[in-house]
Amino acid sequence: MIAIVDYGLGNIRAFANVFKTIRVEHCIAKVKADLKGATKIILPGVGAFDHAMERLSSSGMREPLEELVVHQKIPVMGICVGMQILGKCSAEGQLPGLGWVNGRVVSMREEGLHMNGVLPHMGWNQVRPMHGCKLFEGLGEEPEFYFLHSYCFQTDDPSIIAAESDYGATFPSAVQTGHVYGVQFHPEKSHQNGVSLLRNFAEIQSC
Repeated sequence: MIAIVDYGLGNIRAFANVFKTIRVEHCIAKVKADLKGATKIILPGVGAFDHAMERLSSSGMREPLEELVVHQKIPVMGICVGMQILGKCSAEGQLPGLGWVNGRVVSMREEGLHMNGVLPHMGWNQVRPMHGCKLFEGLGEEPEFYFLHSYCFQTDDPSIIAAESDYGATFPSAVQTGHVYGVQFHPEKSHQNGVSLLRNFAEIQSC
């Protein structure tokens, strides 16, 4: 069963609708007890990094999520800000992230990653999968997904970059460390490519 973590941020109902359509067992987790029996986790997120960390901590689900992901090795996929909080920290805020992925979040403007000064990066963009990441199986060499962000993930470890995209410069649009996945784009808004990616995540075998 896939638990969609509802800590007040993200398109929770859109994910549930996709999984209902493709007949994947799922639940919406609003409290600790809702995570019981989860075999995979979706961690959505929109807005600011610190706000996301504050909401997750106040939800009462942060510690059980740590147990499930870090100790029980249950696959998790962070979406947008949900991907960013997988890292250690963000230039957008002061709070530490979850630290499940070795990286940090930077401003696309400060890092020179914007095109023609237009931020946020909003709309459809191509994604180049790398290292045979299972999320992108059957999606071709450069599938398109929907983005909406002004900050992006950065890492000194190229082995964890699961996909890249270009917006003035190249940035990681997906990361993977073992059973921990993150995507900067919104699969729940990306039509058939998004449905296929969520199906691929549902079919990933647990560790």
